[in-house]
Amino acid sequence: MPARLTPTNPRSPRPSGEGWRWRLHASLAAVLLSSAPGLVAIGTAAETHPFTVRDLVAFDRLSDPRVSPDGRWVAFTVSAVDLDANRRRNDLWLVAVDGTNLRRLTTHEASDTSPRWSADGKSLWFLSTRSGSSQVWKLSLGGGEPEAVTKLPVDVGAFALSRDGSLLAVSLEVFPDCTTLDCTKKRLDETEARKASGRLYDSLLFRHWDTWSDGRRAHLFVLPATGGEPVDIMQGMKAHAPSRPFGGDEEFTFTPDGKSVVFTAKDVGREEAWSTNYDLWLAPVAGGKPARKVTDNPATDTTPLFSPDGRTLAYLAMQRPGYEADCLRLVLRDGATGAPRVLTESWDRSVTSFVWSADGRELYVAAEELGQEPLFAVDAKTGKVRTLVDKGNVRTPQTAGSLIVYGLDHLNSPVELYTVPASGGSPTQITSMNRERLAAVRMGTPEQFQFAGWNGETVHAYLVKPIDFDAKKKYPVAFIIHGGPQGSMANDFHYRWNPQAYAGAGYAALMVDFHGSTGYGQAFCDAIRGDWGGKPLEDLQKGLEAALQKYPFLDGERVAALGASYGGYMINWIAGAWPDRFRCLVSHDGNLDERAAYFVTEELWFPEWDHLGTPWDNPESYEKHNPLRLVSKWQTPILVVHGGRDFRVVETEGMATFTAAQRRGIPSKFLYFPDENHWVLKPQNSILWHDTVLAWLDEWTKPTKKRL
Repeated sequence: MPARLTPTNPRSPRPSGEGWRWRLHASLAAVLLSSAPGLVAIGTAAETHPFTVRDLVAFDRLSDPRVSPDGRWVAFTVSAVDLDANRRRNDLWLVAVDGTNLRRLTTHEASDTSPRWSADGKSLWFLSTRSGSSQVWKLSLGGGEPEAVTKLPVDVGAFALSRDGSLLAVSLEVFPDCTTLDCTKKRLDETEARKASGRLYDSLLFRHWDTWSDGRRAHLFVLPATGGEPVDIMQGMKAHAPSRPFGGDEEFTFTPDGKSVVFTAKDVGREEAWSTNYDLWLAPVAGGKPARKVTDNPATDTTPLFSPDGRTLAYLAMQRPGYEADCLRLVLRDGATGAPRVLTESWDRSVTSFVWSADGRELYVAAEELGQEPLFAVDAKTGKVRTLVDKGNVRTPQTAGSLIVYGLDHLNSPVELYTVPASGGSPTQITSMNRERLAAVRMGTPEQFQFAGWNGETVHAYLVKPIDFDAKKKYPVAFIIHGGPQGSMANDFHYRWNPQAYAGAGYAALMVDFHGSTGYGQAFCDAIRGDWGGKPLEDLQKGLEAALQKYPFLDGERVAALGASYGGYMINWIAGAWPDRFRCLVSHDGNLDERAAYFVTEELWFPEWDHLGTPWDNPESYEKHNPLRLVSKWQTPILVVHGGRDFRVVETEGMATFTAAQRRGIPSKFLYFPDENHWVLKPQNSILWHDTVLAWLDEWTKPTKKRL
């Protein structure tokens, strides 16, 4: 199963333009990669070292760029690793839109995130844990220390300012029947003081992603920006705003006049665990009246954003209920309650993020396309689409007058900030936070190729060559299978499944975007419903053979397959359905028994859609491609990895996979992380994961190692 993300972005944390111009600096030996939209500095072997997981965790991670009201500055968050503390710390940074005057704004050991500009552009509001809990703080750019804006008895999860800066909306976890924050705090204190630890549940979702429910819901509260009593504008609603587990402040916004808040929420009663019906709601900032729906679509509606003139509300919407990977279409409506108009109905791409142009005539959107996530401009009247950035993975576009500011990463670089003229033209990189780290490592060269997959249809794939590549040599292959299955191994810099970690260890990394992958049109994504082990397996088989034919330096006798989530499921399926192909396997957080997995996962809409119903209504679909059915054919050495806090694919599935391999006498190991969820996030755990996986691959793919 996948790491299902927010209604805004269903991809698994997961860009055709003109005029790319690049300068090769004499101070660095550099190459220009066809798959990378930026300059990749590669030093000589004597000056550098092979890329490893230690480089991966050491990179600064840039996120959440926000442009000042005058369009001159960009505030953003930088996450830096602290290996001694085994965590990452977050601070706020600032850079001019032209790339000058880069400076760090916060240095506190606590976490500082989510920079948001005041209406006058003279200060930044942000979230910080420096008081011991997560609260809203304010930093004057004229000088001085940050000041606490909120001192609430519960943590602030997300916040937004009204256009004039007079009101503050905050997301707080409260008990829905409590009328005051003190009531929630009192109940939490009483629970903490209890001697008994048991919790009684009467509905789903009783746990979600990696957290057990204690009955609280994330509600939106509004208070004056100068301080005052917060008002719960979702009083009584048994719904979260923003959505859980990954929603943020992109899911709520003040109306232009500041009198109401529009927000995304799923309020469906007992159907919460199997419904994808997120609606947009409207609530007055003064409270006292129930929030009311402003959309009646039975599928997902999310990410409300008003145009600069305040007359038009844009948001994203799906069409099919119960399907989390349906196409997210861009919808416009007159004000908050007018008739909706689907702007991108004829464009077969799913929008992941968007922002209005300064004049409201266009919207700048990021959307997956053929193994990239480009930046597009969509005409607000006609829906006509033009491409602004065509390569790499575009994140969080923001408008800065005639420029667009955005984050961009690709297979050879983590995220850095760029600008591109809204009218079209050459992008400009405005940050180089990881320049020295990139210059110190040797990476593999990526290349995208195509082949005829299932039914002769075109399937895309990436190959990343080993470092210090020599065409005369033969290299072992790390065959990486992505999760989802509605996901993609695209031109981005992944922090958990990064092919450069394998390239640095001397492997060629091969990644196939099989049927079911996103970015290739909705029909391609839909094709695997009820066929999890069919079309994807055929694409993987044909993709591997196509790569071996295209790249003679690949050693077809030394291939290891590995994957997580759906990729872990596929590894377990391959173990029986393709048992004699690989030297070894790595199965991370993958299901062994699809029928049993339905009853222990949390988001039931996912298996019900992909397996065409429930296990009791359609048992044949769950059994058709069930890895458990083919355990008798297993023979390939397998490393199994699982996290104890993974409630999406529960830990017993990993234990069962390891048990099956052990009982059959197959060489196997089990790496267990009691403190990790569906992802391995802690720096030291990430290092252990990579060291263990690569040692396993080395053990079985050495030239002298014989297949069992």
